[in-house]
Parts: sequence; C-alpha cells; structure tokens
Amino acid sequence: MAITLDERPIFVTGSERSGTTLIMTILGCHPRIAVPEVTWNYPRFRPYLFTYGDLSNDSNFQVLANEMAYGLRKQYFGMDVNPATFGDEIAARAKETEQSFAGVFAAMLGRYAEATGKPRWGEKTPYNLFYIDQILEDFPNAQIVFITRDGRDASAEFLDSSFGPTNIYCAAELWHMGQDAVRPWRERLPSDQWYDIKYEDFVREPVSEIKRLCAFLGEDYDDTLLDFHLTPTAQGRGRTKDNAALAHPISEKYIGRYKDELSIRDQRIMAWVAGDSLRALGYDDILDPLELSPDAVAFNEEMDGRYRAATLEAPGGWIVMESYNDWLLDQREARRQAGLWSEIPDPAPFPVGSKYEETLTGMRAHRKWKQHFAIKRDYAASKSVL
Repeated sequence: MAITLDERPIFVTGSERSGTTLIMTILGCHPRIAVPEVTWNYPRFRPYLFTYGDLSNDSNFQVLANEMAYGLRKQYFGMDVNPATFGDEIAARAKETEQSFAGVFAAMLGRYAEATGKPRWGEKTPYNLFYIDQILEDFPNAQIVFITRDGRDASAEFLDSSFGPTNIYCAAELWHMGQDAVRPWRERLPSDQWYDIKYEDFVREPVSEIKRLCAFLGEDYDDTLLDFHLTPTAQGRGRTKDNAALAHPISEKYIGRYKDELSIRDQRIMAWVAGDSLRALGYDDILDPLELSPDAVAFNEEMDGRYRAATLEAPGGWIVMESYNDWLLDQREARRQAGLWSEIPDPAPFPVGSKYEETLTGMRAHRKWKQHFAIKRDYAASKSVL
C-alpha cells in the first residue's frame, strides 16, 4: 500500500558526479528539512522484496527492517541510538504506519527527522533515478528533485574518482542510461512533483537557484542554506578525494572540466554514446561521434569490470560498502535455501535479470570479477567511504 505523508517527502536524485551530494547537503541545512547521508535502500532492497517471503509475517519483516537499519552508509545516520535495539525500534515504528518496505523507509527517515527536530525529511541516492516508479508507488505525493550536469564533465569526474566507471565508454553509457530513465517522468509528472536543476545554472547563480528550489518545495528560503559547507556532513565528505569541493562554498570552476581531462577521442566516443542526450539537454560543442566496434565495446566492458573489482581495496576504495552488498546477496540465497522463495517472479522486478542488474542495484563491481580476483571482504567501519 502507498504511504501519503502530511509533509511531502523529498527525493534528490541524478546521475552520479552531477551534484546530488551538493543538493543533499544544502537541503539538510534547511530549518524544516532533514536530509541524512545516502541510504541506497531503493537499489539495494526494493527489487528483492520477494526474497523476504510474506512481509505480514513478523519474522520476515524483522529481517528486512534489520538489514535496512543496520546497513546504512553512515551508521544510524549518526544518531544517538541503542545499537542492540535499533532494528527493533525501526520495525516497531514502521508497523505504526505500514508493515512494508515503504513503512521501514519512512520510519528510518522519520526517526532521523525527529532526532534533528525537523518536521520533514528528504533522501538522496543517485541511482534512485532508475526507481522513480517504485518511489511514487510507495510515496505518491513525493517531490522529485533531479539535477543534470553535462555528461562530459560527469564522466571526466567519474574517471578521476575512486569508484564507478573506469573508461569513457562505460561512463558515457551509464550517464546516458540515467537520462533515458528519467525522461518519461520529466514529461509525465506535474510541475509540483518534478523539479529540474541544471548544475551549471545552479553554481553560477546559487542564491536565485536555491530560492527557486525552495519555492518548488513550498518552503521559505533561508540564507543559512549557503553555509552548507560548514556542516559536519560537508566537512566529513570534504576530507575525501572525491568530495573535496563540498567543504567549500559553491564554485563554477568545475564547469567544463572535460575540456582539460577528456581527450578528443574520449569526447568523440561520448558523442557517439550520449550525443542525443547531450543535445536534448541543451549542451553544445559536441564533437563528431567516433563509433566503436562490437569488439571494442566488449573490451571496454570487460576491462571496466576487471578494474572495478581490482581497485575495491585501493586507497579511497569502496570495499566496506561492497562487502555489505555481497553479504546481502548471500542472505538472499540463504532465504531461498530455507524455502522463503524459490523463483524470481514473472515479470521480474526491474532490474532483476537484466544485463545491468548489478550496476543498477548499487554494486560497485561485478561479482564475477570479485570472485576472479579473490577479493576478500572487509567490514571495518574505518574504511567505509560515504
């Protein structure tokens, strides 16, 4: 069943390296809106609810609540809780609304909002852009904030990051897939439910852009939103290589970084993969496309898979996040063997069974290559990267 909250939930999304964390941190400074660190709950759990069995069964539901509550990127959203009972607390809070995935999600975000003394909550997970349908099924009055950035800049930043695609073909493809995924929703949803931010406009005119965002959300503008970079979240993220800019005021210096960081060949491959999306979004100076052969595409995909797995344990790597993702796969199989489920539903929940399932459900590397390189899991919180 759907959950309709009096205070409309906010979902911030967009292709990774497009500014979603910036928007998350700014909104989290609003005196009425609580936005914690990313949950990745929709990619991780929503397509796999069938593996938990009947959620009206308290035992099955408790398993789901525990896995969602204890698997947060930032433990307990940084709240002062009793770790021994946090999962039970979330399950109990969810039952007051609905014994479902949405109930647990609302309970967790509501608990955080309560802890911060704010009446309204929002959440940011980049890959939620592939789950808009499920979000609106769970929260029909949700407001979606989508940020778009030049795919060439987003790809250049990806290639310099400690996670994500490792060559221009795979980076361009993932960005293009994201734009394709949201296009129907942008056209279908009313203006009070879908809001587009263009990264380049936002960083050039932050005050006017933030005011427009607040107006969409039905909230008053507050000057303190510009102090986002002083918050613990921004300062913590700012100590990492991939989010160093977050610890400083908004700047337009990252616009057009692809011109220095992508070769002409890379830009031409980007034009071949995603030129239509770039043009549709108003980006120009697109070079003539360079089409790759099927063998070259296969080579890029394989090398991307190999590099992703082999670098999970590298400095700034994502081994802790990935270890929990792999553990969740193990738990699904254990439930299958215990008889809680036997077959994938027909039709399968998106993106189960698709070529991109592992990527779109938040895996940082394909299990095939993690097994090939015998990557050992590591659950040490000190190595966790948000």
